[in-house]
Amino acid sequence: MLQKDLIIIGGGPAGLAAAIAAYDAGVRDILILERDDRLGGILRQCIHNGFGLHRFGEELTGPEYAYRYGQEVTVRGIAAKTDTMVLSLTPDRVVTSTNPADGLFEVQAKAIILAMGCRERPRGALNIPGDRPAGVFTAGMAQKLVNRKGYMPGKSVVILGSGDIGLIMARRMTLEGAKVHAVCELMPHSSGLARNIEQCLHDFDIPLLLSHTVVEIHGRERLTGVTIAAVDENRRPIDSTRAHIPCDTLLLSVGLLPENELTRMAGIPIDPVTGGALVDQHRETLTPGIYACGNVLHVHDLVDYVSEEAAIAGEAAAARILSETATQPAAPIPLRATDGVRYTVPARITRPMNGSIGEDVTVFLRVAAVHRDRRVTVRTASDGTVLFSRKYPRLAPGEMVSVTLPAARLDALTTDELIVRLED
Repeated sequence: MLQKDLIIIGGGPAGLAAAIAAYDAGVRDILILERDDRLGGILRQCIHNGFGLHRFGEELTGPEYAYRYGQEVTVRGIAAKTDTMVLSLTPDRVVTSTNPADGLFEVQAKAIILAMGCRERPRGALNIPGDRPAGVFTAGMAQKLVNRKGYMPGKSVVILGSGDIGLIMARRMTLEGAKVHAVCELMPHSSGLARNIEQCLHDFDIPLLLSHTVVEIHGRERLTGVTIAAVDENRRPIDSTRAHIPCDTLLLSVGLLPENELTRMAGIPIDPVTGGALVDQHRETLTPGIYACGNVLHVHDLVDYVSEEAAIAGEAAAARILSETATQPAAPIPLRATDGVRYTVPARITRPMNGSIGEDVTVFLRVAAVHRDRRVTVRTASDGTVLFSRKYPRLAPGEMVSVTLPAARLDALTTDELIVRLED
């Protein structure tokens, strides 16, 4: 069995950033395991710009952003195995993998960082009536076909779901000569970024039909059209609003699912809202020595935030590996999302038994619906002491919010629950 200080599962933007941060923190024995044929993850097919504004202060395309991080990994001499599928993970940090060069092999690590990203929710999860004709794709699959393979999925397109990939593909398909009839969204609000709605739909006069869904798929060998309908407040189709749209392609942008099969295999508790592991501010899961970051933890809006979060996990894993003795933590401070807030990451804040937290804690959160002029507040459950309060002109589910809790205020707390909520 191979022995490594740090194993990173996933060589996308999260895995690369975590590896670089751990290396710079002093760990040298690092191995990245990536199932694709090269590093970079989803960024390799995201040829549009808009990446890197926070990390590099300039607009980059996805491949450019991945290239920069890939070069940093190469310069540091960090080892990586591509074409490698991780088959299992145990709570005591044994990873079993396979690839064409090494066959089946096991690696024991002092720490592991999970950075497997997420996958798209497929048609099978939607239960849309109809046959199974060619022409129904997830938006990410269509993006790969167009941007990396040079194939056009079709010429007459309807998109279900207004996630960012769906919005971007509405623009991409239009630029490649296809006709995008509409983007249908089940919810009364879009799940994508406001800038993508403006740049990808409004700039190209593509209709966004809120509170609409696809209720039937037509065609046997090849898609010939779809039937759409408006939905009521319970998200049930209204029969009187049914309308048929002839098309040869249906793209699905109906949500992303964190790839947490390995996480569950290791017995690591999962947050039912995010679909990712429950972690503290260091991105350590409830299984000591195993960390999670990026989209496998919770779905991010921007890759810049993925890199920022991965650096936290990388530094924390390095601190654990390099420490002579494990620090005994005090009782954690749990965070509870309520009153309009869907979830928070981290879900708890830990601190040493006889020490301070040391640095301010950034908490990421998402709201459940669109709100205007509401205040995000973090209070103690026992006496209502306010640790954070800020009014936002607009809050939307598609845009993540970050709040910073001062370390000094947290150190002053006894074991207490923090309530994260929206207030007027």
